[in-house]
Amino acid sequence: MVLSKGKYAQAISDISGLAFPYREMVTQWNGLFVHSSEVDPKHPQLEPKPTQADGQGLPKARPARVEPPVLILLTPNPFQTVIYSGTTYVNVYSQNHERTTGSIVRFYGPTNASGYDAVPTFDGVSDISNPNGFIITVGKINSSGIVSNTINYFHFQSADNANVGNINGGGSACSAGPVNLVG
Repeated sequence: MVLSKGKYAQAISDISGLAFPYREMVTQWNGLFVHSSEVDPKHPQLEPKPTQADGQGLPKARPARVEPPVLILLTPNPFQTVIYSGTTYVNVYSQNHERTTGSIVRFYGPTNASGYDAVPTFDGVSDISNPNGFIITVGKINSSGIVSNTINYFHFQSADNANVGNINGGGSACSAGPVNLVG
């Protein structure tokens, strides 16, 4: 079989059906024999780039657990009485307490066979073990009413009147926590 090599050879375009010089014809990506002016480039969506699969959910997944409030053991003698404008406040030292103003905190004394002892009375203040707890304010208050050190201190107003003020007390093994203990 001998193919024509003539410069006058013609070919018919598969797209338009028109005759064009054979030397100007090309085979397109889809196999059509077309003139170079009629070439239709392959659309990029016909060859999508590979993608990674979507992440898979964990089997037997459960929501995060909400921890119940627990007692936090306080350092020995964590309470300090403060008298400001005739009112007794009690500062509580609790390192990095992460409490917020308006929270209700109850204080417990050392444990005994039947539960918890009351926090010992000091400087005339005996209501620290109030079973209803106290609404706290974050920070350490002084006798001028200035509040500082919100990271390690919070304070509350006592219904009792302190005798002197600026007296530390409470003894050892006191704790702070929720009004009602769970479990």
